[in-house]
Formats: sequence, structure tokens, C-alpha cells
Amino acid sequence: MSQSATPAFPKHLLDFRDWNRTQVESLLETAQMMQEVLSRPVKKVPALTGFTVATVFFEPSTRTRLSFELAARRISADVVSFASATSSTTKGETYKDTLRTLDQMGIDAYILRVDAAGVCHQAYAWLQKPIINAGDGWRAHPTQALLDAFTLREKLGSLEGKKVAIVGDILHSRVARSNAELLPMLGASVVACGPATLLPGSLPGASLTTDLRAALAEADAVMVLRLQKERMDKGLLPSLPEYVAGYQITEERLQWAAPRAPLLHPGPMNRDVELEGTLADSPRSLVERQVANGQAVRMAVLYHLLVGKKG
Repeated sequence: MSQSATPAFPKHLLDFRDWNRTQVESLLETAQMMQEVLSRPVKKVPALTGFTVATVFFEPSTRTRLSFELAARRISADVVSFASATSSTTKGETYKDTLRTLDQMGIDAYILRVDAAGVCHQAYAWLQKPIINAGDGWRAHPTQALLDAFTLREKLGSLEGKKVAIVGDILHSRVARSNAELLPMLGASVVACGPATLLPGSLPGASLTTDLRAALAEADAVMVLRLQKERMDKGLLPSLPEYVAGYQITEERLQWAAPRAPLLHPGPMNRDVELEGTLADSPRSLVERQVANGQAVRMAVLYHLLVGKKG
């Protein structure tokens, strides 16, 4: 974790536009070191002693918020948690006023989740502090993509030349957008597949198809996405049974992919909708490994964005 040995990093993680392959690979190497920390009897190092980070979630979240908060505490940062449901935003306070109020309390970095794309970029302009995008609208969820890449590299060894199929509700998925940005940077090709009504007009970094068999053909890994009913207008799907009939990942359909291709899902999962429930518990499933790796990856992100900023 020598600071002098690492490349200069962007001051925030909003998406991957300001990041390059060397920086991402260095961050993933740091995540491996953090995994070793998490294997110790005492899972804590003093790297961020004296720093305070705020988790500011304007949208509900369970795993992402808890993962970030544990990650920050594992590297000895103080953590302030904000939830909009119990805040002054219910009285009409704006994002900007809320964040600037928090900033008067000595926060060093913000982990921000919002339902509107672009707020994370604005937050960086307002605060000039490290901002980590924990999900903004449909646009980006970069730490989810980083933990997906980390988990895939752990399983496959390298992403160079590998094909990753992403199946499900691509249109509303910030996870799909961030993976389509990140995985090609690490050498993989990405094909995104779903019903025509759940595909965007284009997805930079990925090819699009409605043909599930073609998407899965020789795929080295299959990532399944949740149907985001809360973001859908009526009429995007004829019916749930028709979606299941055409796009559910089953044991039989998974055989269209490369032998032993692993299965990923960012959660939360609707068993027996986007995938057969038994597959989530099968040896090919990396779902629980993704959650475990999320903590190490987020420790690495906080470390790289904050270390050396004080003292």
C-alpha cells in the first residue's frame, strides 16, 4: 500500500471517465490486500484514522450502504450516516443545502446515492471533496462494477479476451452501464441482452441483442439483472410469465454459455423471475462472493481517494 508506488488517482469516483486501466488495476490490487485484512482475527487497520466519511443516501439501500460503512470502519474512518426519510429533505431542503450543511461538520469524503443522474457531479462542484457515487439514477454504480470485475478476475484469472453476457432489465440498470464502461477497459467484451422494451438505444462499451442464445453463446460469465419494476412505466413487458419464458436464466440455458461459466447477480434478487432460484445457490453462483468482495473493494476505493490528504 505504498502511496509512492501507486499512480495518481482522480479525486473522486463518479464513473470511469476519469480513470484508466492502470489506476483501476492498482485499485483492484489494493482490494486484494484489503481482503487479507478481512481474513485476520482483528479486521481493522489504521489507514484512515482521523478521517470522517458520510454515507448520504437519498434512495433506500441495504447492502451498498452497510458495505460502505463497514469498509470505512475497517480502515478506521469515523462514519456519519444520513438517510433522507428522517432528514430535513422531507421539509423541502435541497440536495445542495443538505450537503453543504453536512460539510460544515468536518466531513472528508461523501458516499452518495441519489435517484437523479448528475447529482454526484454537481456535489463535487459544490464541495470540492472526494465524492464516491454509490448509485445515481440509471446512470452509474461504479463500485458495483469494480466488485464485479474483482470477483470475475478472482474466478477467471484475467478478463483479457473474455466475454461477459449481461441479461435482464438493461434499460434501467446503472450496474449494466458501469460494467459496460469498466469491463472493456480490463480487456473483456460485453453483450447486453433483454426484451427490446428493456434495452436502451445504445450502450457504450457493449453490444445489444434480444437473442438470449446468441448472448450466452461461449460467454465466459453471465451477469443477471433484476427487473426494476419501480422504475418502469406501464407496458414495458407484456407479462411476467412471458419475460420468464423468454429470458429467465435456467440450468438448461446456462449450458449455452462456456462450460463452468460463473453466474453473477448484483442483488436484490427475485428468485424464479430473472433466474431459477436453485441456480443462486449452485456452485456456479458468485452472488455471495460478490457481497463479500464488495467490502474489500470499497476499502480500497476509500484508501486511494483519501490517503495522503491530511497530515
